[in-house]
Amino acid sequence: MEYSENILGTIGNTPLIKLNRITADLPCLVLAKYETFNPGNSVKDRMALQMIEDAEASGLLKPGGTIIESTSGNTGMGLALVAIIKGYKMVCVISDKQSKEKVDILRAMGSEVHVCPTNVAPEDPKSYYSTAKRLAKEIPNSWYVNQYDNPSNCKAHYLSTGPEIWRQTKGKITHFVVGVGTGGTISGVGTYLKEKNSDIKIWGVDTYGSVFKKYHETGIFDEKEIYPYTTEGIGEDILPENVHFNIIDGFTKVTDKDAAVYTRRLAKEEAMFLGNSAGAAIKGVLQLADHFIKDDLVVVLFHDHGSRYVGKIFNDEWMKENGFMD
Repeated sequence: MEYSENILGTIGNTPLIKLNRITADLPCLVLAKYETFNPGNSVKDRMALQMIEDAEASGLLKPGGTIIESTSGNTGMGLALVAIIKGYKMVCVISDKQSKEKVDILRAMGSEVHVCPTNVAPEDPKSYYSTAKRLAKEIPNSWYVNQYDNPSNCKAHYLSTGPEIWRQTKGKITHFVVGVGTGGTISGVGTYLKEKNSDIKIWGVDTYGSVFKKYHETGIFDEKEIYPYTTEGIGEDILPENVHFNIIDGFTKVTDKDAAVYTRRLAKEEAMFLGNSAGAAIKGVLQLADHFIKDDLVVVLFHDHGSRYVGKIFNDEWMKENGFMD
């Protein structure tokens, strides 16, 4: 018989799927690393399991403990899955720009959820970073995950996602494109792929209101670049330690409107019902068209599932209110 001992055994080994209509004008083959096939419906399941297992091994997370994390939703969901199986309590701190569906899902999985304002500085006591750190000090026998700086985030993708992509493409991949938030995916996958073939190009997709692109190009952390944006899951107003800028060949920025519009296009044209960052990622690929030639093989990673954005991206009224629909 074939079965997993528990849900954690189904994490990873997600498929590559060819894109056809949206990428029809590109000269190369474009394949999507389709991470919604993970049990928590996102790429974050991989690093959630890795971070918890490494914390257990190092003694940072003790039996019966409480896991605390600031999250845009998907990491919280991955951590919640692992916490249930391993017997931990889960506290998620999330910003109020994230979809209601994410909050509801986290609570459905038994997590305690604290919602914090988005439009405050990271060091503000009300920010979701600061709130998570405060709760970790106040709650006995707790562990603050800190996915932004936790090296196990990158490690998970170096050990699983990168090797999967290399194996699935038989080493023919020439470009890897992915939205960048905590940096774990692009840095872990990018490091592995460049060790296999240093000519592979690693491209990050950033959003307007985030500091990554300018910092990568100039080394300047420009606070004037920071302002609120609606795209979920990518971009930051901080520089996480997991963003290894030396691994990344370049960034392209995608507008909130394009991210939303292309998320809808993926559903209607490719039958891919995906989250907000997938629209940004595929638009990023199209913006990089001049970098591709006939025999290139581009892999773009799609982070999460569209069910978490039904009240936003897939809601006509929300789209109109934000100026994303004519």
